[in-house]
Amino acid sequence: MTLTTHTDVPVTGLQSRLEALLHGAGIAPLTATGWLRITGEDRVRWLNGMVTNSIQSLKPGEGCYNFILSAQGRIQGDGTAFETPSALLLETDRERLPALMTLLDRFIIMDDVELHDVSATQIGYALAGPNAPALLAEIISDESGAEPFDFEAWVQQPAPKLIHTTWQSARLTVVHQHSPLVPRYELWIDADDPTEAEALAAALEAEGAATCTAEDLEDLRILEGTPLYGTDIRDKELPQETAQTRALHFAKGCYLGQEIVERIRSRGAVHRTFSGFTLTGELPATGTILEAEGKPVGEITSAASIGGQTCALGYIRREALERSLPLAYPGGAATPSVLPFRAS
Repeated sequence: MTLTTHTDVPVTGLQSRLEALLHGAGIAPLTATGWLRITGEDRVRWLNGMVTNSIQSLKPGEGCYNFILSAQGRIQGDGTAFETPSALLLETDRERLPALMTLLDRFIIMDDVELHDVSATQIGYALAGPNAPALLAEIISDESGAEPFDFEAWVQQPAPKLIHTTWQSARLTVVHQHSPLVPRYELWIDADDPTEAEALAAALEAEGAATCTAEDLEDLRILEGTPLYGTDIRDKELPQETAQTRALHFAKGCYLGQEIVERIRSRGAVHRTFSGFTLTGELPATGTILEAEGKPVGEITSAASIGGQTCALGYIRREALERSLPLAYPGGAATPSVLPFRAS
């Protein structure tokens, strides 16, 4: 059986800030995001051999989501890589960036590659919601570099992607991130201009963006069904178990852990898969086990009460899905749902 049922999350009862993210626009500071700048003549070839997606096919401004694997195919980290004329930029979790740099540095042998943690050089804001593109169009410069910039055309191009432009006197980087529910952007200004960053946020709020928090972005993430490394994706997961096919490229050449990914692909399936769930009962803790017929068949990795509905992310064994087995956890019951959840 293929799961095809979406779950509608009622709008009634949603906090106004989350309603803004779903139906208008909201802005929130980005404090947990890190940036790795990769330079050197061999950077494209080297990173292409380290991650699961195709770096070599990226054009300037284009990006792709990636896993970094162990030789055994287990996920050691994730990140969105962007091609720029002078460097590759890898956006990932700021707290995990030092360990990721240590891992990657071990594989720089005779390569002309240098890794630079530039997280502290940028101040970032997330801007999300159906009205976000229109708000950006109101405040963004009409030029990017020396060439006229068509923002409306850029918005229509596939995400992820980024542009470097200006806002007032500040250099501004706009990232259009993957988001299956509502448009999502990131705005980055040099940390040397903190007052400019605050002024940018104030300008967007003046245009109608609601002031939101990291907790609101977390609720939006769960509604989107986007797994978070360290929470929903751990180093025990295999790439295909996460259902994040956007991270995988099967014609790019060799990379670390490729043999395991290809072996799973040739066999056609994994035993467990990432899924959404609607819950009836108590809000479970991370790692709560799902059971069917008295046996463990899955686990909850993220959960939140949103709009009177408890939504969760996690994993479930495929045979439990195929047999439509009733799922239970201590304190409640779970029903699998197609992602993303939909606001009704």
